[in-house]
Amino acid sequence: MKLLFVYNANSGTLNALFDAGHKLFSPSTYKCSLCTLTHDTFTENTIWKTFKEDSNLKMEFYHKDEFETTFPNVKMIYPTVLKLNGNQISTVLSSDVINEIVDVEELISSLKTKVKMLK
Repeated sequence: MKLLFVYNANSGTLNALFDAGHKLFSPSTYKCSLCTLTHDTFTENTIWKTFKEDSNLKMEFYHKDEFETTFPNVKMIYPTVLKLNGNQISTVLSSDVINEIVDVEELISSLKTKVKMLK
């Protein structure tokens, strides 16, 4: 089993620069709440980075264009966190749930709770 994190942002340097500018100048209108939770304006959030490094969970991270290329038959509302078990994909945290999470600590707590339930 592995967790798939899919950001509501496209890959690429130009998109990254646009996203950073958007987060810097108009953070309340930025469309990817998962990005906001896991990343500061220019770098990965330290608490999130530590969680990833210390966790024994298998995790993969995708921008939405990368996810759609890798899984062309899976339609999602982004951002989302999914569980991939074999070739079965199920939702761990939906976009609606992620949008309600207020900080990275709550995200980590929600993930830990959900993963316990998935095992």
